[in-house]
Amino acid sequence: MLDPASSSSEGAFLLALLLLIPLAGAIVVAFLRDNDRLAKQVALGVSVVEFVVAVISWISYDAGGARIQQAFSFDWIPSFGVHVAFGVDGIALVMIAVIALLIPVVIGAGWAEKLPAERSAGGFLSLILLQEVLTVGVFAATDVFLFYVLFEIMLIPMYFLIGNYGGPRRQYAAVKFFLYSFLGGLIMLASAIGAYSLAAAQLGSGTFDWATLVKVVSNAPLSNQIWIFLGFFLAFAVKAPLVPLHTWLPDAAAEAPIGVAVILVGILDKVGTFGFLRYLLPMTPDASVKLAPLVLVMGVAGVLYGALLATGQRDMKRFIAYVSIAHFGFIAIGIFSFSQQSEVGSVSYMVNHSISTGMLILVIGFVIARGGSTQIADYGGLAKITPALAGVFLLAGLSTLSLPGTNSFISEFLVLIGSYGREPVYTILATVGMILAALYVLWLYQRVFHGPVRGNALVDVAGGPGTVAAPEVGARKAILDLSGREKLVLAPLMVLVIGIGFYPKPVLDVITPTVDATLSSVGISDGGN
Repeated sequence: MLDPASSSSEGAFLLALLLLIPLAGAIVVAFLRDNDRLAKQVALGVSVVEFVVAVISWISYDAGGARIQQAFSFDWIPSFGVHVAFGVDGIALVMIAVIALLIPVVIGAGWAEKLPAERSAGGFLSLILLQEVLTVGVFAATDVFLFYVLFEIMLIPMYFLIGNYGGPRRQYAAVKFFLYSFLGGLIMLASAIGAYSLAAAQLGSGTFDWATLVKVVSNAPLSNQIWIFLGFFLAFAVKAPLVPLHTWLPDAAAEAPIGVAVILVGILDKVGTFGFLRYLLPMTPDASVKLAPLVLVMGVAGVLYGALLATGQRDMKRFIAYVSIAHFGFIAIGIFSFSQQSEVGSVSYMVNHSISTGMLILVIGFVIARGGSTQIADYGGLAKITPALAGVFLLAGLSTLSLPGTNSFISEFLVLIGSYGREPVYTILATVGMILAALYVLWLYQRVFHGPVRGNALVDVAGGPGTVAAPEVGARKAILDLSGREKLVLAPLMVLVIGIGFYPKPVLDVITPTVDATLSSVGISDGGN
């Protein structure tokens, strides 16, 4: 039944569709294991419909209305106060929109990708769609126990996507990813039970309702808040990931197929930073302020460590992982500086990182598909042969380093200007990462696309203009520039990189009221500083 807090039955219906469409699609596609072409067509169609519904949901969302909108719920375990309850605020809405955008992009980008001989496209794409519905559910859950269940279950499709379809060390990477996140989730469960017990002691009966727990736990003694904070924080810091809880990401990103890496780095990791904003700050405001220096140190460490290791990487996929570790450190600094500007910047950074890094991973995937190697040293001079690919790579790289005029610039600018007023020392240290970002992005671009054509990457006369032999990776084959399909897949991301770069207002207008509500729960309403 509809929750009374639901903004409208239409909004609740839209959110229900966002959960049911990919779930139904995953079931249908799973039965198409013997027809790869049909499985791809159905999966792409389902993902496009999901994106259309997400756009309608965005349009129907009232940024000036209640914090949780489009809500619905029904009893699950009444004796323990557990409900299947969903609803969205501005932060959840923008992240769901990003998911809905990236999934059809991933499916389109991998249309011609060859899977292992014993694997089918139906199995692979059903896991992709299942991952989508579970991740949407995590962002939309308004029952803490339901959030925990989805937080753990969403590890399963990703485990199989990496373990069954990944690189040579896929099993090791999949197990490491699963164990880190699963153990973090178990500790979070202990904190959720602690919050439940506080509600039972104060209200006479326990509940996992998010809004109720915010009221109860936020008024609990500091010592209780700290224990609850630590359990949730550990789970979210692993997921984000923050240094030193990051070590699963480079292995998982390096072994995952390109499309899966986009989902892992562009979507799943955001659950951690989303958790900071949805659970830690509103539920444990005093503990969040008390322990903020710890998080800020981890954030600065992540920015510097990730940037330094990205600069020295030889593998392009591991390069992306360390770049993301640096970016997540930046996001954490913005969140735990407790200013409106820094937090709006951090949330928009979550969105823009998904777009920019997702685009960069796809372009790197196109390079790897042409050259057959993930090693940077195996490439050089590709701009002479694939100018369109080089241009898109450069745009994605410039967005990653937050060049003015690209989408990430406004996010980084807001984080810096908002954080400096409250935490100047941490902010100054983090700006070193900006300098290193320019270094590692341009270094990668120069090595791969400029200079002499390396090794066996010689112009293949039989292939004609615009073709080149694969560089030192076995049999010679023609390397072509971006195909029409690849340009179509990248087009929406390119439009967003430039569009948000020059006009971020539609995104910021949705985010800002939710950030204001979050800061109000921490006792801060500074109007922007």
